[in-house]
Amino acid sequence: MSQELSTSMEKAPQRALLKALGLTDEEISKPLIAIVSAKSEIVPGHVHLDRITDAVKAGVYAGGCTPVVVPSIGICDGLAMGHNGMRYSLPSRELIADSVESMLLGHAFDGAVFVPNCDKIVPGMLMGAARVNIPSVFVSGGPMASGKFRGKKVGLSTVFEGIGEVNKGSMSRDELGALENVACPGCGSCCGMYTANSLNCLCEALGMALPYNGTALAVSAERIRLAKRTGEAACKLVRDAVTPRMIMTKHAFMNALTLDMALGASTNTILHLFAIAAECNVALDLELVQQISDATPTLCKLSPSCETDMEDLGLAGGVPAVLHELAKKNLINGSMHTVHDCALADDYLHAHVLDDSVIHRIEAPISPVGGIAVLKGNLAESGAVVKRSAVDQSMLVFSGKAKCYNSEEDAVAAIYDGRVKKGDVVVIRYEGPAGGPGMREMLSPTSALCGMGLDKDVALITDGRFSGATRGAAIGHVSPEAADGGKLALVADGDVIKIDIPGGKLTLDVTAKILDARRKKLRPKDSVATGWLLRYQNLVTSAANGAVLKKKF
Repeated sequence: MSQELSTSMEKAPQRALLKALGLTDEEISKPLIAIVSAKSEIVPGHVHLDRITDAVKAGVYAGGCTPVVVPSIGICDGLAMGHNGMRYSLPSRELIADSVESMLLGHAFDGAVFVPNCDKIVPGMLMGAARVNIPSVFVSGGPMASGKFRGKKVGLSTVFEGIGEVNKGSMSRDELGALENVACPGCGSCCGMYTANSLNCLCEALGMALPYNGTALAVSAERIRLAKRTGEAACKLVRDAVTPRMIMTKHAFMNALTLDMALGASTNTILHLFAIAAECNVALDLELVQQISDATPTLCKLSPSCETDMEDLGLAGGVPAVLHELAKKNLINGSMHTVHDCALADDYLHAHVLDDSVIHRIEAPISPVGGIAVLKGNLAESGAVVKRSAVDQSMLVFSGKAKCYNSEEDAVAAIYDGRVKKGDVVVIRYEGPAGGPGMREMLSPTSALCGMGLDKDVALITDGRFSGATRGAAIGHVSPEAADGGKLALVADGDVIKIDIPGGKLTLDVTAKILDARRKKLRPKDSVATGWLLRYQNLVTSAANGAVLKKKF
């Protein structure tokens, strides 16, 4: 675009508009780089992104190109949690991808630097980058530092669990107030291996971000230096005509899934990697996820499973050190090209583990298998997922009686009212991509179970999804979902559900004859969706496919 703009007589009107922005002829003559920023004053992970974009702009200018900042929306999952606002979180991923396509192609940019940080913004921008397929690179806003309370590290999940502790009587309201004042001490994505930080780490393994993108703290000078180098990298990508779909190949996604398993990352990453891969015309499925999980040892145990946080991971060597360990067993394809203008192996070759209490050596892993497991059975014929690394050993194989709820709110009320007992399996249905609609995260009920001291005695199963801050035997993404005829809709209170995480099984112990009789009497839950959510409800596909929208309708 740029050369034509600066030389063609017919483009004089466009040059006039660019000059209205204050751009000079010299700036217009250089490649135009969009800096897609999700800056807002409502998302703690994004409130500081103007500092990051300023640093990116400096890097772009240093690289010989002209930067132009353009906006993106972004929803804070923590603020949206536990009410109808969460219905908009996953759907916003599609809006972000559409807006990236619209802004970049509508203005014919030569390249792009994406500056996201939080949950849906990272995958939405990756989807858009793949769809537009102009030279692109990512730099996130970085993780938040942990808070401190009673001599321990705390974060957002600690506050969610504190509500249950107050209900149980093990914490006072005043103590909860003191905790909420210190749990989130400043800007950045929440401090544990939650969805945002999981995806920002996976950007490194995908080859779409420079090393340490996932771990350099939001408030650090390292983050500013990284942003400047990212701006320079974008200019080189434009000159070399290297595009996202040249980098995000099948092997790159396999590298990302392998890192995912080693880190014990959020189950949301499965949804998002599938959706990003679809934009790259790369096919992923749950069978591949399970194969990679079975072959990949868990090397890290991070918050919310313990106090170890993202800063600790960075100080221990970050993602490059984890990749280096995985490469020792040939679990990483180091030949994949990256936005760093090198093979992935060149980014981790000289990285080393600096603290093996945080990043375990591959010879002595936390677990011989990965942090996420796929479950199948008559209750999840197309599959379900669980963050295996956050499940207590006593709950890996579990059998209990169902307590069924048709919404998150009903389940939370039952847990706090003491109606959920040890040995129960909480079933939350009609919270899937279409049934919700929007596939809300179930952090409130899982935190309630933890706060009430039931996380080692009660399992939770849903066609919704979970925050990366979730711990316990929380099984999500059950597919087909209840609203799409899945057997989750047929479960009755008292039914026995058998969970075998090592064996990959999720079984409803009810005869086919009884289920057939129940199906004949089933009355689907009425939809109350309006506006954009009504369109989403009619276009969204199964969680087993990444909950992407139909391409043909």
